[in-house]
Amino acid sequence: MLDHISIGVADIPRSGRFYDAVLKPLGYTRLSDGDTSLGYGANSVQLWLGATAQPVKPDGESGLHFCFVAPDRKSVDAFHAAALAAGGTDNGKPGVRTDYGPNYYAAFVVDPDGYRLESYCGK
Repeated sequence: MLDHISIGVADIPRSGRFYDAVLKPLGYTRLSDGDTSLGYGANSVQLWLGATAQPVKPDGESGLHFCFVAPDRKSVDAFHAAALAAGGTDNGKPGVRTDYGPNYYAAFVVDPDGYRLESYCGK
């Protein structure tokens, strides 16, 4: 359904370091590199980060989050660890979420701008 999504960030270099680290274990890399925007994906850009003076204000109660597909559980674990090491905060340690399904393995973090992120593997 979606081709890509774009989000505004306050600091492109900081966000680039964060997303380089957290997306690498999932098999996604920086495919577009500019002064005011960065693009990430596997084969084409599916996540754009754009510099803005007013990113969306964090709202933990909004339900808004972005979920990245992981190839396996080890990658979910690495995503979570990389996020914490790169300045993100924990929002749910890696583990099975039985309320979503018996094989729903996921981890949740918050990026430096307050966006809630998830990495998920269904194996």
